[in-house]
Amino acid sequence: MSMANRPALQAMSGVRIHDATERGASATKALLSDRLASLGLDGYAAVQEREEGGDVFVSAALLPGAFQALAPGFDTTGLCAALDLAPADRDQDLEREIALALLVSPLPFSYPSFDEFISAVRVRGNIVRNARRTALAFDTEHAERPEEFWNYHPDRGFTLKPGRSLIEALQKTTQPDRSNRLYSFSCYRATEYVILLSVAQELESCNPALLSALQRQWETRAIMSGQFHEVFLREYGSMQAPLPPRYYVPGDRLWFRNPDEFSSNAEGYEGSWVFYLGGGLFTNFWKRDQPFTLATKGVELYHWRDATYRHADGRLLVDDDVVDERVAQTLKDPEKVEFILERMLRLRDPGGVYAEGGCIDATRECVRMLRPGTSELSFPDCMPQQYSMAAV
Repeated sequence: MSMANRPALQAMSGVRIHDATERGASATKALLSDRLASLGLDGYAAVQEREEGGDVFVSAALLPGAFQALAPGFDTTGLCAALDLAPADRDQDLEREIALALLVSPLPFSYPSFDEFISAVRVRGNIVRNARRTALAFDTEHAERPEEFWNYHPDRGFTLKPGRSLIEALQKTTQPDRSNRLYSFSCYRATEYVILLSVAQELESCNPALLSALQRQWETRAIMSGQFHEVFLREYGSMQAPLPPRYYVPGDRLWFRNPDEFSSNAEGYEGSWVFYLGGGLFTNFWKRDQPFTLATKGVELYHWRDATYRHADGRLLVDDDVVDERVAQTLKDPEKVEFILERMLRLRDPGGVYAEGGCIDATRECVRMLRPGTSELSFPDCMPQQYSMAAV
């Protein structure tokens, strides 16, 4: 099936809370309504008690008029401009933008309690704030960490030294304002550290026992790559029913694919892992004061093909200085920008296919549930008895 003929998600689903606590649907509806009102969003959303197949839950979604005014076509990149929000300066505006984007969702964001909904919003805010503070040196072959916090073993990765705070270690590693230096990372590993820090900060507030298990896990062995995704993240959307190309929630982790087959064989240039910061901006860990828009990210990815060369040892490499030069030239030419983005801002092709697709992925990723009793996290080496695999 071609990208053009793939089914699109149409209906707006927003947020659903299936509260398993003793509160009941009426109390949950009141809590959610009050929360939205405190953010000044009560006039934009419909909050209802609903029943489907015997399941009673509370739903909240943007009203049709608000949807057309604020996020037509599920485009959440203009929410801040539409409501004059400043999420980089005001935490309440960041929470407003997160809540609005969730209310717009074409897929239901389902939570087992109102508390889990609050934690989901807060951990997204943590991700955005931590991602804004993160600045690193790009390197796919070498990795550095502050020696006062980390040990390294090839079988266990970078593990936390006993007695050291995981939160402090992650801050010192990713935030040069705290360490006064840049450490070497790939973009994928950088996203893991930002997520791990953001989860740890929320667990410190809502689930200290699970934070202790997380701390012990990282003293034992780092969870990385595919296992990190399975333990910490939930993917939403699919290649069969892709998310709208401009639908993003602040705190989402996502992948921009390099649709050029030749340059995608250069290590580290298969694509780009980023977070959505809100306000139409995406992370740039290498130049944090120059976050990407969809347009600038698309242009950058396009020009990787123009800067790829084969080293004397046979490896494919990309000259980032050439990329920067080409991007700067292109951004001065509106017609060329339009030409490039017409291709790049299409949904990507399936894995292994390099045809007419662009760089936009069909899915996004968000953090799993975190609260006591409903947490979905289980750490392979260091779970306390109350969070045994049988209990989650």
